[in-house]
Amino acid sequence: MLKIDFRTKKTNSEEYWYDIEEDWPLIEASFLMQYGIRLRAVNDMPYDEFCSYLTGIMPDTPLGNTVRIRSETDKQMLDSFTPEQRKIRSDWLNRQASEKTEEDTQEYLKNILKAFKDLAGEGGVENVE
Repeated sequence: MLKIDFRTKKTNSEEYWYDIEEDWPLIEASFLMQYGIRLRAVNDMPYDEFCSYLTGIMPDTPLGNTVRIRSETDKQMLDSFTPEQRKIRSDWLNRQASEKTEEDTQEYLKNILKAFKDLAGEGGVENVE
């Protein structure tokens, strides 16, 4: 099960497709559309309840549609995107790339190198004691 911690923007799969602050208007619109809840009028919703509602947002809501666009990987679907959909996805991917640290980049490159070595049979055997 995917567990999301909205305070840190991390999931147990380390991927997320929306930003709680930046996408707040989409979240508000989606809550109203799907649940009939006007978030600005709610003063006492427990955080856990909010998280449950947010994780249940359906694809036919403003946030759900945006998440679908941002997370799409199927080449055929990507080729059929409108210019607006391409911009939504491109803006998100660029923002995600700009948030990566040098340490993240080095770790990623190290993992790619290890994968290539493993594929070539050069990975060797790790020290096992």
